[in-house]
Amino acid sequence: MIKVVVDVFGGDHSPEEIMKGCALALVDNEELNLALVGNKEKIQEQISLNNIDSARIEIIEANEVISNDEAPTVAIRTKKDSTIVKGFEALRQREDLAGFVSAGSTGAVLTGAFLKLGRASGVSRPALCPLLPTVNGGKVGIVDCGANVDCKPVNLVHFALMGVAYLKAVLGVENPRVALLSVGVEDHKGNELTKEVFAKLKEMSEINFVGNIEARDLLSGEFDLVVCDGFAGNVLLKSTEGAVMSLLSIMKASIKSHFASKMGALLMKKTFKELKATMDFNSHGGSVLLGCKKTVVKCHGASKAYSIKCGIEQVVAAYRANICGIIEESVKGVEVQSE
Repeated sequence: MIKVVVDVFGGDHSPEEIMKGCALALVDNEELNLALVGNKEKIQEQISLNNIDSARIEIIEANEVISNDEAPTVAIRTKKDSTIVKGFEALRQREDLAGFVSAGSTGAVLTGAFLKLGRASGVSRPALCPLLPTVNGGKVGIVDCGANVDCKPVNLVHFALMGVAYLKAVLGVENPRVALLSVGVEDHKGNELTKEVFAKLKEMSEINFVGNIEARDLLSGEFDLVVCDGFAGNVLLKSTEGAVMSLLSIMKASIKSHFASKMGALLMKKTFKELKATMDFNSHGGSVLLGCKKTVVKCHGASKAYSIKCGIEQVVAAYRANICGIIEESVKGVEVQSE
């Protein structure tokens, strides 16, 4: 039996969509139990509305919610009765809990993970690693995509090792192709940070390092993992999401503007639906925070039921693969510099 902690009141569509996602996850996995964090009465109401087996549910009472407008560190330290704080405290204290899922404030989730849960042994800094769809039907991970905006070379080396461990153990990618985000594909391109990291990754036999990558090639399918600092990674992720969504909107507007296009669109309705589903980043779950003592999945704030279900499944898959233990082994021997 696997039990996952879920923040029921994090996200734009809480608690309704969060609870619907929990219901979907429970239906698909008979070995799954959930510890739901939030207001007890409202959770019980949602359990009834979604026909959830209450025997598979534990409620962790929490009556405060940390908003996106609050300073994360202050909120984590002062809002002791918040869903994020209560969820992480339970996760740290109890061995029966496998991981944590939240669509709440990203800053609060990251700060809570650092302060309340802690880093895995040997990890310099945890890193967010979302998975995006590629043009050939595969997936590519970005590590880090926003947890660490200022980094040292050792941090990016650890990001690479953790990302490779995750892709191998959880996704079954045998020999992940690892690239370093830079301003050109040539070996000498980049700033001082990327140049130093490039040299280190090139020397590491445990990493299949294929060189630099430019942002435009992210979804090409030629890479399995892109390594970068959190500032550049977040810009890369958001700009890619925005470009794809904008392109789909432009296509939709163009089709509606011509009668002939409308007729053609009717014939391609199934194709367009499949394309939208493929490029809907929320349908792939959330971003896994690699390098903590237990698995944390941060779902998009606008996540609906299916995305929450996928986030819970990500925790289950990571727990079964013992990814936290594998990451601790993978970073051994790589020197951790003082912060």
